[in-house]
Amino acid sequence: MEKKPTNEAIKAQKSVIDRLNRVEGQIRGIKNMVEKGTYCDDVINQLEASRSALRAIELILMDSHFKNCIKEQIQSGNDEAVDELLKMVKKVMK
Repeated sequence: MEKKPTNEAIKAQKSVIDRLNRVEGQIRGIKNMVEKGTYCDDVINQLEASRSALRAIELILMDSHFKNCIKEQIQSGNDEAVDELLKMVKKVMK
């Protein structure tokens, strides 16, 4: 039996999709800037803004993953979830 997502998980998913749509637009804008020969500093600033937006998405996903997936796995007795969590944090911190 498949578990129904919580309201919190649904909100997180909507937030991630909305933010990904904005990042997608930012990336298209950056591509247009490069094609038009826009001043490099302006392009770099837009790249950093896109990176920042992606980091925010990553945090939303991690928060949801911790509160839902990892929490559920630990409650069901799967202690390997802690190792998964640590592995993910190490990867993100690189």
